[in-house]
Amino acid sequence: MKINKIHKASCHCKAVIFELHLPNGLENPRRCDCSMCRMRGTIAASVSLENLKILQGEDKLTLYQFNTMTAKHYFCSICGIYTHHQRRSNPTQFGFNIACLEGVNPFELKDVPVMDGINHPADRKK
Repeated sequence: MKINKIHKASCHCKAVIFELHLPNGLENPRRCDCSMCRMRGTIAASVSLENLKILQGEDKLTLYQFNTMTAKHYFCSICGIYTHHQRRSNPTQFGFNIACLEGVNPFELKDVPVMDGINHPADRKK
């Protein structure tokens, strides 16, 4: 699947529009089995914080945090779609909902790995 370096994305109602800089295309798409990801069923990928820019609707985003309150999960307050989150395991990155990308059908992705979010890397003993 070919992805442009700069890609537009939005929630379902288009109240929130954002831009992603994907210099290497879509890298490492994944699912997670933590309680939050399991319930939302999203395939996510990551970008560094500076590579996600909200173009419209920042005031429409709702923040949700739980457990350690480290990760910041963002949803459109109008349509409820999860757009992105600041990652707990790597706070220098945003995870983003691949289904929000214009022209990308997440059902076309094959063999998407499932990450062990139940046993989160930040909770594992060193």
